[in-house]
Amino acid sequence: MRCCKENEYIYKNNLGVRMHFKKKLIAAVVVAVMTAGLFCVGTLQAGNDEDSGEDIGMRLPGSADKETIYFWYSDENMTNFLNSAAVSFGEREDVRVIPVLVSDGEYLEAVNRASVSSGQVPDAYIISNDSLEKASLAGLASRIEDVGGVCSAENFPPSALSAVTYQDKLVGYPLFFETSALVYNDTYLQEWASQIAMKELLEAGELDENPEETDGIAVNEEQLAALRETYYSQAIPATVDDILNIAYTFDVPLGVDGVMKWDVSDIFYNYWMVGNYMIVGGDSGDDPGMININNPETIQCLEVYKALNQFFFIESDTVDYASVIEDFCQGKLVFTIATTDVVKRLENAKAEGTLNFEYGIAPMPQVSAELQSRSMSVTNAVAVNSYSEHAELANRFAAWLVTEYADSMYDMTGKVPAYLGANADNGALQIFKLEYADSIPLPKMMETGNFWLQLEGLFSKVWNGADVTALVQELDETISEQVSAAGK
Repeated sequence: MRCCKENEYIYKNNLGVRMHFKKKLIAAVVVAVMTAGLFCVGTLQAGNDEDSGEDIGMRLPGSADKETIYFWYSDENMTNFLNSAAVSFGEREDVRVIPVLVSDGEYLEAVNRASVSSGQVPDAYIISNDSLEKASLAGLASRIEDVGGVCSAENFPPSALSAVTYQDKLVGYPLFFETSALVYNDTYLQEWASQIAMKELLEAGELDENPEETDGIAVNEEQLAALRETYYSQAIPATVDDILNIAYTFDVPLGVDGVMKWDVSDIFYNYWMVGNYMIVGGDSGDDPGMININNPETIQCLEVYKALNQFFFIESDTVDYASVIEDFCQGKLVFTIATTDVVKRLENAKAEGTLNFEYGIAPMPQVSAELQSRSMSVTNAVAVNSYSEHAELANRFAAWLVTEYADSMYDMTGKVPAYLGANADNGALQIFKLEYADSIPLPKMMETGNFWLQLEGLFSKVWNGADVTALVQELDETISEQVSAAGK
């Protein structure tokens, strides 16, 4: 539940390069060896049959007696950050950490193969929270030691801890996350507030004895300013109805295509509509006994979503996230829904002078006064391999990486740390962290692995006018059958 006052939610910044959270990279073959005094760190390509990690270590000056762990990851954008972290931790602890970049195709299978048949076992690795059940059952993600107690409510929001929990055990350290938030054109909201204030004064017949001319109409400027401020203070939408009210009442400036547009084809930007009521696996996403898809609240939320197409006509088969964000940056929209990549995009555009308006970021509005919203989130975590012979060191490095070293992650990678203490001075990221704290993590259950694809199809059909009740019932039956079949 959101507990902060509205004015604590809202971030406005005049400051922006977009990296979409869904982009998958085919990792390049990288072999780099860095030395710093007696400490050595390398970024290696996985699967080298010619040399084992131990052989490489023996050939590096002064490295033969250093305890070594291999740290796997699949996103090339993390390379500089992880190399830097490995150097820093290695010098501090007098050990070696070797980051290993691997392809994200069949990533967990590659971890498994290396663990059981290679001399270079991945001691720890980055993994998305929805794969933690599979990793745990395969013996690739052990219960974390967390000797320092870093995985606590003091350091991480509830969503992060739920994301790395499997069967009531912590099986990973939360590293970074993705979720969605509302982005708005603040300049347009100020204009809307002025229009509504002017209209109210004119309708009330409030004229000044010594008027100034405003668009050829005599008004009381002091009253107008006070009323404008009142409406502006209420402009950030608390519910979907608030957005619709602006759509009804705003005489949009020339060049504005619409009040709101978002990527309705992608479940990540739609799930907030049903996230509080469509339960799949509970908060930790690992309980097959907690499946609640077909319920009155879910249906009501989807009816609200369906009705939005009457006000914000968006072609679900042609819209995409990139074009929506570009439209927003060009001043064609008042509101949109975006992921954390939008922060750098807007900051950079503002700095370059290509963004000609003020903007803000706020948590997603509630579906209605009675129906709450809840966004989806994905958490990338550090898992410690059960096959590791250096589990204590791997745990120590992971705990340090996700807390003490997390503050540099955003600047180096564009990814937002799950650690509450990171990026405290970045107001936009703090809004995304507020949304993340209240989000529902992507489920871990393998039985529901195709749920999101099916739900995305459901949203598309609902948006285009299909019967909500029938679609929800069909989805509920399909998922229930899958879960029942898996339990037999």
